[in-house]
Amino acid sequence: MPPEFREEPFVSQLRSNGRLTQNPGLTVLQPTAAFKTEEIKITSTIKIISKMDWEERYQTGDMPWEKGAASPGLVDFLAAHPELPRGTVCVPGCGTGHDARAWAEAGFEVHGFDIAPSAIRLSREKSQGVKNVQYQLADFLVDPPPMQFDWLFEHTLYCAIDPGQRADYAGAVLRWLKPGGQFLAVHYFIPDKDGPPFGTTRDEVVQRFSPNFRLIEDWVPRSYPNRTGLERMFWWVRT
Repeated sequence: MPPEFREEPFVSQLRSNGRLTQNPGLTVLQPTAAFKTEEIKITSTIKIISKMDWEERYQTGDMPWEKGAASPGLVDFLAAHPELPRGTVCVPGCGTGHDARAWAEAGFEVHGFDIAPSAIRLSREKSQGVKNVQYQLADFLVDPPPMQFDWLFEHTLYCAIDPGQRADYAGAVLRWLKPGGQFLAVHYFIPDKDGPPFGTTRDEVVQRFSPNFRLIEDWVPRSYPNRTGLERMFWWVRT
């Protein structure tokens, strides 16, 4: 497993008054008259890092995904396309804001979002003096967007969520992006299924987004040294 994240089992603790009954693949509680507190630990095959877990990572500096610079693929894309109309950009899962600042420095109006308060604080601190960029606490998967954007840039969020949430992610892109808006994504092609990070494939990405997006181009970008050859960029337009 790549050293971008450490994996820990997803453990849910349930407390209730009742006795246990077993259903296939599920533990449920049935009420009884007697008062009894039961603590049940359920280990799931789904690996979900909570908002509190992400916040703790930022507070302790345990951020192996933090590279200290914007995605090299994004930097090259912006340099190669100076003709792009400048508009609004959404960067969900913005982390400490490197990618958001790259868009802003290229002349776009940028909004970065993250679920970790410390990520938003660090982004603001690192962006002092940078024009046209702002940061806001939000859960991209479930929150309504403050507006619809001309561009949406994906980098490390898709691989950080459980694959079972990818349909929610695709739905969120539709909510946050204008009709006719452009979706630029850097995807992590690794075989790992026990992340995060969770890998994907070109076939999975194309199948996921083709129903609502037209693929303009996809390619292997320049990457951070430990990701060379493991990333692929996709440039879509919402249909």
